[in-house]
Order: sequence, then structure tokens, then C-alpha cells
Amino acid sequence: MTSPARAPRSPLSVSLRHVDLDRGGRPVLRDVAWSIRPGQRWLLVGGNGAGKTQLLKLVSGAVWPTPTGRERRLYRFGGESFDQPAGVSEEIAYVGAERQDRYEHYEWNFRARDVVGTGVHRTDIPTGPLTAMETKRVDGLLGRLGLRELAERRFLTLSYGERRLVLIARALASRPRLLLLDEVANGLDAGNHARLLAWLATTRRSSMPWVFATHRREDVSDAVTHLLELESGRVKRAGALRANAARELLRQEQQAFLAPRVRPRRVAGKTFRRRTLVALANAHVYVDDAHVLKGIDLAVASGDCWVIHGHNGSGKSTLLRTIYGDHGVAAGGSIQRAGIVPGVALEKFKLRTAYVAPHLQTWHVPKMPVIEVVASGRYASIGLNESLTRADRAHAERALRRFGMLGMRHRTMAELSYGQARRVLFARAWAREPRLALLDEPFAGLDRATRADLTRRLNSWIADGGSCVIATHHRDEWPAHTTHVMELAAGRAVSSHRLGEA
Repeated sequence: MTSPARAPRSPLSVSLRHVDLDRGGRPVLRDVAWSIRPGQRWLLVGGNGAGKTQLLKLVSGAVWPTPTGRERRLYRFGGESFDQPAGVSEEIAYVGAERQDRYEHYEWNFRARDVVGTGVHRTDIPTGPLTAMETKRVDGLLGRLGLRELAERRFLTLSYGERRLVLIARALASRPRLLLLDEVANGLDAGNHARLLAWLATTRRSSMPWVFATHRREDVSDAVTHLLELESGRVKRAGALRANAARELLRQEQQAFLAPRVRPRRVAGKTFRRRTLVALANAHVYVDDAHVLKGIDLAVASGDCWVIHGHNGSGKSTLLRTIYGDHGVAAGGSIQRAGIVPGVALEKFKLRTAYVAPHLQTWHVPKMPVIEVVASGRYASIGLNESLTRADRAHAERALRRFGMLGMRHRTMAELSYGQARRVLFARAWAREPRLALLDEPFAGLDRATRADLTRRLNSWIADGGSCVIATHHRDEWPAHTTHVMELAAGRAVSSHRLGEA
């Protein structure tokens, strides 16, 4: 994209010294020292709970350090120095899961072009029409990221990965002096992932620094110049990178925590009575007038584990939400759920179905205790309408123990890392002792250790007779007991088969 001639842009630099951050009285970051200079391109790594997201938020000004008298934040921009981000916050663009999920939380369903346009005006929602020059800038960004065909689509009709790219375009539309990218490659198919890396490669000659947080080796751009590694809230290493050092670091982490590729055996002596849990026939599904699913046939029986894959926008999330009951099937098609007949509420199906998706993390009040979030799973609700009962607490504690989170039951959601919050979502889903699990990119944003642990627990549950439908872009996330695979393209099933069959 070309830009009209204008005065040279002032660079922005950031310096942190002796910075601490507490959440809920517990330490998140400790004695952080870090400097970001113009032209530097940082890779930020560390396990879930290391403090990566909170550090990026602190740099952006979304959270404030804990006052100790020793801390120092210095922002240099336009020949001036600021000891807090208030004077430069509009020059910093942050893209992460929480910002993306805010659109669903508040039902901000603007056109994709208008969402990108809010970056020009640096607002959350559109405030007025764009000028001809601003429209040209927006359209240029949509083109660079391969999003022209989505320009007129409503944001909430887009796939998870498509939404992510639109928000990256929005951030770039603001012409930031510093770009903070928090796990932005999550949910991208191979084509869009390649587009993101290609754009990062074009920044080599730019003075705009950026920080890219990720857990995956394949997300690392060749344009990276520096590495910051966090461990338990402290800087483990920081500095310039030698070639391929970042990929080697993440490769070592992958090897250390890679889930075994052997298929766990079904429990000896157990038999599972097969019955159809949910069946779709010629299912057409519309979301805000967009025809998202087209003629889908799918039957999930007890003991089945279906993997759904396909490009961004192929309809994976819509398929799972249709099974769950968030979307209806158009006339001419049907969906049948075990036990749901005329006169029986759909809620009965939801109460025995686990549903996990990244966007659910923003639907829970940040100050809600973990034990209450998990207990709400018994009622398939967001929050509780009444106080916890003894039975609620027992079910919630059992579910938390299943996913290794019992020790955090008294914390609030705001005190958890992204990965810890995902474990809570799993526990919440399993608080209802489900028969069927619907998992939409359930491991997005998780480090290797957490993914391996949750995969092991999921495999164990399936081996005991659980049924599963999981949508993912990554072959290494397929459960060990996968029985069926369906590929979607443009809302249609282009391939659907049982493993072992042609």
C-alpha cells in the first residue's frame, strides 16, 4: 500500500525498570527491566502464567504497575519524555484475544471495512464516515491482508481467524508507532498464517518496533531481531537474537512437552452402548443473512470423536454452535438431538454437553471467583442466579480437580493467565458430567505444557466413553481416539469419512 507524502514519523521508544505488577494481591510481574527501541522486532515467549499478556497490557497503558517507589516507566516520543503512557497511548496498537472477543461480548456487529476504519479514528466503534483518502488507506490494508472479499461482511459473521486479521488491519490503520501482537496467529489457517508472516517480513525497513507473543515455533517470523523470555513473572533473558535462535528455543519446548502420539487403549472390560447423540441432515444455516453452512450431513454417536477442519470462514465454529443450539437449521433440513422431542427444552441437551471456545473467556465477570464460574457450568449459564449450593460446590471442585485447577478455586478470573482461564473453561464444561464435548479451537493460546496436559485429560475422558467434536487447524491437536474427520470449504463438507476408510 502506498501512502501520500508526509513529514517523517517520530519514533517511539519504551523503557521499563524495576516494574512489579500484582493482581488480586498476588505477584504477576517482578522487577521487570526491558527496553523497546525503534526498529526492534521482539519475540515474547514464556509459558502460560509467565506474565506475557499482562506485560503487553502494562506497556500499552491498559494496566498500571504496582507502586513500590522503585518502578520507572519512560516513553520517548516526538522529542518529549513521558513517565506514563497517557501521553502516547494512542500511538500504541494492541491486538489480542480479549480485544477480539469484546466485539462478541458487546455485539458490535459492524462491517469489516468499518471496523478497520475505527483504527483510522482510533475509536472502538465507528463515529462517522471516512474521507476518500481514509477509505483508500482502509481498502489498501484489506487488500494487503487478503481481506477484500470480507469488506462488506458483518464482523460477527466472520470466522475466528478472519476476525483476527480484520483487527490486525484495524491496528495498522492507526499508523502506530509501536505494535503489540498477543498470540495473533491463533486460529489462522495456513493461507492466512502465511499472509501474516509475509506482512511481518515487510517491516524489516520500518522504524516501527513490534512485539509478537507466541507459543508456537511456526509463528516465528524471520524478521525477529530480539527475544524476551519470561518465567514466573521475571525476565529470564532479553536481548538481540542470533539467526534461528527463537525457533530452536520453541522447538526445545515442543520436544519437552509434546503429547505422545500413541493411541490410549479403551478401558479393559468396558463396553459402550452406541446411540446417536446428534444428527444433522441437509443442514443449511444462516447467520445474519449470511449463508454459512450448506447441506451438512453429520451424525455423532456415543464413542465417536469427530475432527472438523478447513480454512478460515469454512463454517467450523458455526457447525459446533449449531450442534450446541446457538443457531437454527433452515427449513428443508433437520437437526435431531438425543432426548430432545417436542415439549422438551433444548436446555436439557446443553446441560449434558460440554462446550469450550476461546470467546467464552470474556463472557465471565472478571471479579467472579473461579469456583462460581465452574459451578455455572451445571446450569449452562454465564454466572449464577443464586448462591452456591453444597452440590454446586462439590461438582465444581471435582471438575477443577479433573483439570488441575482446584488450588485456584478462590481466585477471580482477572487474576488468571490466559492459559489458566482456559483450564477453568474446561472445568466449567465438565461440571455437568457431559456425554458430548464440543471443542472449538480449544488449545488456541496455550503453551506446549498446557496443551499436552489438557490433551492427555481429554484422551482419558474419551477412552472412558466420552464423545467429542473438535474444530482445529493443527494436526497435532487431534485426539488420540479420533474416529471421523470432516473437511469444510465455503460451508460445505468436501470430505467426510471414518478413519481407516477411503
